[in-house]
Amino acid sequence: MEQTSLTSSKTTAPWDVVTQPGPVLVAAIHAGHTIRGSLAPWLEIGETDRLREEDPLTDFFLTAGDTIIRANRSRFEFDLNRPSETAVTTNPEDTWGLRIWKPDMPEREKELSLRLHRQFYDQVARCVDEMIEAHGRILVLDVHSYNHRRAGRDAEPDDPQLSPDIDLGATTLDKDIFGGLLERFGDALRSHPLNGRTLEVGTNIRWKDGGHFPEWLHAKYGDAACVITLEYKKVFMDEWGRSADILALQDLREGFLAAVDEARDWLAEYPAPGQAQSKARMPA
Repeated sequence: MEQTSLTSSKTTAPWDVVTQPGPVLVAAIHAGHTIRGSLAPWLEIGETDRLREEDPLTDFFLTAGDTIIRANRSRFEFDLNRPSETAVTTNPEDTWGLRIWKPDMPEREKELSLRLHRQFYDQVARCVDEMIEAHGRILVLDVHSYNHRRAGRDAEPDDPQLSPDIDLGATTLDKDIFGGLLERFGDALRSHPLNGRTLEVGTNIRWKDGGHFPEWLHAKYGDAACVITLEYKKVFMDEWGRSADILALQDLREGFLAAVDEARDWLAEYPAPGQAQSKARMPA
């Protein structure tokens, strides 16, 4: 097992990447909350409000992967699910009307964040290149969460018909190739109840795309990488506070582990064409 990250003796590493043999990569690129020290004076948003717009605890699902990626820094230091043009922004229109950074944040700080953004994508490319070389076809699971009580803790939640417990983002996925994998993955998620009830699992309901990260993977690797974004509704936590429902998290993780097992079986049953030919030529 190899572990790599950008390290610093003075602050949290921007992300961690752990690589192990196998065709499944699980990423939690919005799980982080820390902000590097040099940026802190330029923050306008409070810590609680910032946490609500991040994806805490999505790293709880990482153990299902062979290669795992965890972002340790806040999405607002550099948003790894956006292109470089909007990965660091002081414009509230880019952040749902929220004022994250003071408008006079120094350009040098923005450039440092963008450099980290580039380094992340360079490192991911090296990992994915090696995985595809080894396995021919891989699965990337991009784990996020979303708020459904925007009007306040005690207000009515969002319409459940438009807010499934898990929304699977599959807009970059070729259903002619991976439709069976997607169906089995969703069924496995539903097979494990949450607090005794069956999960509502939808596909492409809340968002028309999964963001820059899955789009970049698809553009670079085509059908060699099946990418699914998972958006978990924050039913496992109080999105207006700092508390989590551990039993709910465990239920969700059990479903996730079962879904990944189903995906592994599918990948073994339906290898990439070139990979299948290579295996056929191998001596028994």
